[in-house]
Amino acid sequence: MKPNPVHRLPAPLEAAVQRLKLAAREAAERSIESLGLAALASNNAFQRDGLLGAQFELNRKSAVFVLTFNDALDERVLRELGPRVNAAAAAPPAPAPTDWATLSLVEDKEVEAQISADRFGMEVAHDCEWELRELGGYVSALLGEAGGERDRNPLRPDLVGHAMIKGIEAVSERPEIRKVLSGEFSRSLGGLLRQTYAAIVAELRNAGVQPHGLTVRNRPHRGSGSGAGSGPDSDGDTIPGPHSALQALARGADERGGRSGFATSHGGHGGRPSGGFGPSTRSGGPGRSFGQVDPALMTLIRRLAYSDDLGGSSGGGGDYGSYGADTGPGAPLPANLIRAHRDELRQASKGTLDHMVIDVIGFLFDQILADPKVPPQMARQIARLQLPVLRAALGDPTFFSSRKHPVRRFINRIASLGAAFEDFGDEGAKAFLAKVKALIHEVVDGDFEQIEVYEQKLAALEAFTAELATRDPGGGADAASLLLEKEDQQRLRQLYALRLEGELKDVSAPPFLRDFLSKTWSQVLLRAADEGGAEGPLAQRLRGAGRELFLSVQPKATPQHRKAFLAELPKLMQDLTVGMNLIAWPEAQRRVFFGQLMPSHAEALKSPAGRQLDINLMARQVEGALQRPLPSRADLKAAPPLPVLTDEVTPPQFSAEEAQRVGLVQESAVDWNGQVDIDLGAEVEPANDPGPALPGLPASSEPAEPTEGRALMDHIEIGFAYRMHINGQWQKVRLSHVSPGRSFFMFTHGGRHRKTISLTQRMLARLCETGRLKAYEGAYLVERATARARKQLASLGAQAA
Repeated sequence: MKPNPVHRLPAPLEAAVQRLKLAAREAAERSIESLGLAALASNNAFQRDGLLGAQFELNRKSAVFVLTFNDALDERVLRELGPRVNAAAAAPPAPAPTDWATLSLVEDKEVEAQISADRFGMEVAHDCEWELRELGGYVSALLGEAGGERDRNPLRPDLVGHAMIKGIEAVSERPEIRKVLSGEFSRSLGGLLRQTYAAIVAELRNAGVQPHGLTVRNRPHRGSGSGAGSGPDSDGDTIPGPHSALQALARGADERGGRSGFATSHGGHGGRPSGGFGPSTRSGGPGRSFGQVDPALMTLIRRLAYSDDLGGSSGGGGDYGSYGADTGPGAPLPANLIRAHRDELRQASKGTLDHMVIDVIGFLFDQILADPKVPPQMARQIARLQLPVLRAALGDPTFFSSRKHPVRRFINRIASLGAAFEDFGDEGAKAFLAKVKALIHEVVDGDFEQIEVYEQKLAALEAFTAELATRDPGGGADAASLLLEKEDQQRLRQLYALRLEGELKDVSAPPFLRDFLSKTWSQVLLRAADEGGAEGPLAQRLRGAGRELFLSVQPKATPQHRKAFLAELPKLMQDLTVGMNLIAWPEAQRRVFFGQLMPSHAEALKSPAGRQLDINLMARQVEGALQRPLPSRADLKAAPPLPVLTDEVTPPQFSAEEAQRVGLVQESAVDWNGQVDIDLGAEVEPANDPGPALPGLPASSEPAEPTEGRALMDHIEIGFAYRMHINGQWQKVRLSHVSPGRSFFMFTHGGRHRKTISLTQRMLARLCETGRLKAYEGAYLVERATARARKQLASLGAQAA
């Protein structure tokens, strides 16, 4: 039997699902508060009892609601995106006439749940009509790129409503409680979904997703792909950007003839001429093109690109391109093909703007090929992209104005990842160089007019980089597994702390004591369970100490209670000290805690006597919270994204052997008050000039990524090089591993004998904030080359004047 396939969502869609889960969690918290307020405002005793009962059940099982909602939503999303049977191929026989009696095959509660979910979805869809319409375009684009069906939307409100109903069913089995909770959640969650959908749309837009609903869409032509009725994109794909319609009209006639030109005798805009230049190796089918280029100029570009690539691949010993014969660091720089064929290219083009673009790209590659931070091996591979880059710049003016242009990103990523290797004789560097050669060969030999070609190759390069990081031969895999284990321990502490915080938030006790029980004593109980088992003597003793700590701050009703408290206080202090020692709680935080606890004890002895029944009930609630099963690693998979807790939570503990194995840098090893030496190896680069990219061409309106400071921490990427000030000197380091929760970051430095440097998230943030960690490149390759080319053109203009 074949196993069921595992369907994974695109990363932006997974983040959107997580946002919906967080909205459900917030809705649960709001519902608990609103039910209490509604009960206080109610004049009907029966209604008030129902509201209080619903509040009690939801408050007690809010974590159960969240976990059930998450599981139900994941199940419905995967079912929505799962494979569907082809109705034409496997059409079932016509069903016999049915009536309402057939509903007896389904339980009434299932029908009611579906009706409730649909009603919730209709109400939310009415309130969020515009947000859902905009979201549908983005989701359609994501599912189309992921191979799914574009008419499915796994974020629909009715699917959220179904998960909500499942969560309510898990909270209580009583119909009256479920009815109250259903009405309250419909108001609270329905009110949150509008801003949640708007936030999801903003995140997808910032991630660079191009919505289908906001672009030009053309119906595919029936019959041959070269019919007169086909539009600019004969397969129904879209043309992104604000000038989509103008581009479509401008290149319509050329596309209708050029797309079928792969089989014609004169070639043209759409493909290589058939006069001996080889067949096209398009793999993705027709798609979004960069725009119109003169057919004669496009034919010349393809001829030059193909002859250059073919000439090198036939005799380069497996190195595609004419730069494969000599790839050592001392080999001469590759030739600038655009400069060498400048006159031919200008003669084949008709417009003045095309002439300027040809010259600008020629100047640009002068700077790219001479950039000192690009290894010669990478420069030779990037040089093979000269003519495809020229094609993109001629047809798409956003090449100069958009830092996120797929061609620019592809070149920048190759240069940045290649610059991180110290020795290209290393196995990892050899594998990376071979992958880059293969990808560039596929671009040059394929249909490099299509935007999707560069997007696919960029995705393949990033996936290979991640794979290369997982099979690091220098002991990094062992260090990465240890860091993953430590992160799981830290996430378990966070999950347990959040769970206790929710269960103890209504307990009458000083706030500092509730924080201590949830954030600190939770770690003590987890550590005790690791050492002696969850039901061992140590764990039971410390759970009892947590209960006694809560009782110690309650008012003492009688002299007997005061006497018993004073008699048991030494044992309580001893148990607290044992627990604090177990997790090595810092001495400074202990002093702060006991400084708050002692006045609370004195106040409890002087406070007027409270009702002993209320105190006993709250003690039972605290005892029940501490006696519940501890979270396990299996619970982490179903848990929503956990926030970063405060500094009161102790950082993960490493033994001396573990710290040496992963190269952990302790905060105490850095002189934070000392001055950082100037990085003499860092070149001063005109990185983020917001002015026009080049004279006469569009300006860049997008901010550059940070290269230093606190913001750098959120932009570091695996495989990139950085400069780190460690052990009193600057080191060039390469980020080789990031834990899934971004709690640990592992760097390597050195050539054949590499060393490992591991940082916690807090340590990385401090290094960035104090200027001890900076990007190796002050700007990406194309941005650096553009700034230098602009200076070169300005100086030439001044000389001509």
